[in-house]
Amino acid sequence: MNYDFVRRVGQKYFVSYKKRGSFSTAIEFCSQRGLELALPQNEEENNILTQVFGDDNKTAWINVNTNKAEGNFEADMKNRPLTFTKWGEGQPDKSIQDPGCTMLSENAVWRVTHDCSLNAYIICQI
Repeated sequence: MNYDFVRRVGQKYFVSYKKRGSFSTAIEFCSQRGLELALPQNEEENNILTQVFGDDNKTAWINVNTNKAEGNFEADMKNRPLTFTKWGEGQPDKSIQDPGCTMLSENAVWRVTHDCSLNAYIICQI
């Protein structure tokens, strides 16, 4: 694997070129490689994802459904129920209308933003 960031947790690999982009760019980037956008399943995976962060930008997109009506931020992009979450205080923000994109922030907590065009790190999982 020729990625700039590779971390193995159990049977899963998280990979990234340490590039940033919008949420839709992140989904497209991973799917073009036959991968999925990263979604931590436990505390260890969640913390490892923060290792991709640089000095200035400390957010990464994670694979939570953007359509509030479809899952109220309780499912992934394939509508599979989330088995682990680490929402920050007041999150997920129920006032955010569709779409709402979820990012992992520097203190390893999740938050929803209405601005899905923000540049956050793109991390895929194998």
